[in-house]
Amino acid sequence: MTTLDRTAVPRRGNADRVKKGLVSGKFTALLILLPPALILFSLFVILPLADAVYYSGFSWNGYGAPSDFVGAQNYQRLLDHSVFHTALWNTAKLILVSLLIQMPLALGLALLVYRKTPTNTLFRLVFFLPYILAEVAAGLIWSFVFDGDYGITSSLLHAMGQESVYVLADHQWAFPAIMTVIVWKYFGFHMMIYIAALQSVPKDLVEAAKLEGAKPRQVALFVQIPLIKHALVVSGFFAIIGSLQIFDIIIPMTNGGPSNSTHTIVTYLYSFGLSRLNIGFGSAAAVVLFVLAIGIAFFYQRTTAKGSKA
Repeated sequence: MTTLDRTAVPRRGNADRVKKGLVSGKFTALLILLPPALILFSLFVILPLADAVYYSGFSWNGYGAPSDFVGAQNYQRLLDHSVFHTALWNTAKLILVSLLIQMPLALGLALLVYRKTPTNTLFRLVFFLPYILAEVAAGLIWSFVFDGDYGITSSLLHAMGQESVYVLADHQWAFPAIMTVIVWKYFGFHMMIYIAALQSVPKDLVEAAKLEGAKPRQVALFVQIPLIKHALVVSGFFAIIGSLQIFDIIIPMTNGGPSNSTHTIVTYLYSFGLSRLNIGFGSAAAVVLFVLAIGIAFFYQRTTAKGSKA
């Protein structure tokens, strides 16, 4: 085969692919659907991110055009701020609690109620109800529950002859209370993901394991859970990204207090950026949050991809 013939083969192959794409309508669908998606992504992701990066270089209160350029000073102030360190650690604790407590709890309940029976349907509804509740409403409800004067916890302590405890005003207990509420609020969402995955597991495999003498715990560990690994990966991703975004529950419960001890990165951004009209500083915090989210998502994807190949 000559050099001309060798170069003609891949060109013909590419031409065949283009013809097949035109005949099947894939290119038409791509031309119709891709531009709107790119426009929306640019308007709501790329442009706001570019604005945040730009504003983070200024000391700006949000009024008028930014003019006081400070370079990387906002990032330096951010990294030197002890409250930001607290917010980072609190966000990390939320991620750990979501992965190590919330997800196992959701999986255990899913294994108990995944079968299609009227009783299980009722339990699913009860467990899923907290997720339906709006975050702000959930935060307000639990702020009343933990109230040291009139809350349910106070009433129970009084009934046992104990003094009231102001949980949300205590440095030691405020953030554990928030983590408890977050587990209660979102475990139903993960449970429904696992239920959908468990219902797709072939019944023949489960019955075969039982016939071989496997106990329910062994069936769950060695048959069902390995077969819903994809659901566990998706659930873990949602848990991590959701932990980075927690805001609506914390604000009505503690507003970051007491003494800024319950801030996460998002509530820190709101309190020290937007609320104090320090838009440049808040933009720096937003950029750091975006970089963290992208880095964690990329690392998680690479890690789970390697695990699935293994």
